[in-house]
Amino acid sequence: MKVSVVVSVYNEECVLPLFCEELLPVLSPFDYELIFVNDGSTDSTQKIIDTECIGNKRIKSIQLSRNFGHEAAMIAGIDYASGDAVICMDGDLQHPPASIPEMLACFERNATDVITMVRSNVKKKFFSRSFYKLINAISDYRIDPNASDFFLISRRIADILRTNFRERVRFLRGFIQIIGFRKESLNYVAMDRRAGKSKYPIRRLISLSVVAIASLSKSPLKISLGVSFLSGSFSLLLVVYSIIMKIVQKPVSGYTTIIVFLGIMFSILFFVLGILGEYIGFLFDEQKGRPIYLVDKTSNL
Repeated sequence: MKVSVVVSVYNEECVLPLFCEELLPVLSPFDYELIFVNDGSTDSTQKIIDTECIGNKRIKSIQLSRNFGHEAAMIAGIDYASGDAVICMDGDLQHPPASIPEMLACFERNATDVITMVRSNVKKKFFSRSFYKLINAISDYRIDPNASDFFLISRRIADILRTNFRERVRFLRGFIQIIGFRKESLNYVAMDRRAGKSKYPIRRLISLSVVAIASLSKSPLKISLGVSFLSGSFSLLLVVYSIIMKIVQKPVSGYTTIIVFLGIMFSILFFVLGILGEYIGFLFDEQKGRPIYLVDKTSNL
């Protein structure tokens, strides 16, 4: 059995040597290929990868023409992978290489097509827990809570991702769980980053959450319709109330009522337009049909 390990890296010069030092001994008992996808790094990340490629022909490099994002880089690695099992992981050592033998043992023992790695030490991460509760509440699919971009897929799942699920707006850890086939979940302890800085500040996490919801659910569109109906009902009640007050000749506090009414209505309007705008933007990206990624150079491929 051949194993392909796909590692997306972006400006990881500080941690990459440590990553290789820990990962390669774990992979040495297996027939493996290690594919680094350089997602437009501007530091010396590529020089470190090139050095590793020269010393070991099993280590391969895909250098993208610019930064396309973590999801696109993982897709690029999967497209080039030739293994019977494909493992995707980050290069910052938060995904422990020591878990790989357990993943491969589960893959061979149970003939599993998808193995998701679930973080067991995120009890204090309110944002992460809330996100998975929300996505499972509004989506037709069930996503493993705290599943990460550390996962294993079989060759046939990789083939499906190469030919289908080619959206420009993508949530890969969700896609592999909604494809179907046999799936297992394993727990792991997410380690602290050894060096360098996180590439996912809160702003990017929120953006990823929006993409995930749009990729897996149409519920926000239905919610916006429901909010519009409620606001319309409120407006109708206010009209009826104003007419009744006019008939009985009782004065209505017009200024306050108008200000409150306009404030609520415009808030609802922009909320609905914001949801529609996000979906239209995603549709616009898909319609343009631009490539998910562009490769500049490769090594040992």
